[in-house]
Amino acid sequence: MIRDDTSAFYNDNAETYATRDRKPPTTRLDAFLADLPEQARILELGCGGGQDCAYMLSKGFDVTPTDGSAELARQAEKLIDRTVKVMRFEELSAREEFDGVWAEASLLHVPRADLPGILTLIRNALKHGGVFHASFKAGTAEGQDDFGRYYNYPSREWLQELLVAGGWKDVSIREADGGGYDGKPTRWLYLGALK
Repeated sequence: MIRDDTSAFYNDNAETYATRDRKPPTTRLDAFLADLPEQARILELGCGGGQDCAYMLSKGFDVTPTDGSAELARQAEKLIDRTVKVMRFEELSAREEFDGVWAEASLLHVPRADLPGILTLIRNALKHGGVFHASFKAGTAEGQDDFGRYYNYPSREWLQELLVAGGWKDVSIREADGGGYDGKPTRWLYLGALK
């Protein structure tokens, strides 16, 4: 369950956050989409301003965008011209409905203690052989950023062990330097796995 100060940040700053100059991560998106059948059903967890969803829709995929913030969902709807389901991760109840789950920079807000359960819900939502992508800010201990947003800051090893223990297959985690909304240098973990 995302902590309230994190939710408050996204609700209070939805327009600024959603309309900032952010390009979709096309290299990661293309790699994810290449592993899916044509017109595959994709669940996007934490769609933010909707840029990634717009890209996937433009490629002919059937995307179900979700976000935990009603205000961010409204912002994304303006961009993609479709309904965004307002849903927190723990409310995910789909069973074998999706070919892929895209969770770019969203699950990083899930408290470490809750992450195994959320990952189980994601596995349940995927069809057999379904593709999962997520990204996390790397670290060694939970904490907050300068905006008061909670992050789970996992290490690559911790995340790998968690996924393997949860029954995921072909787990791969790539590390790369980048940035984020706070403008600070960030070490990112890009996770790929199959159900």
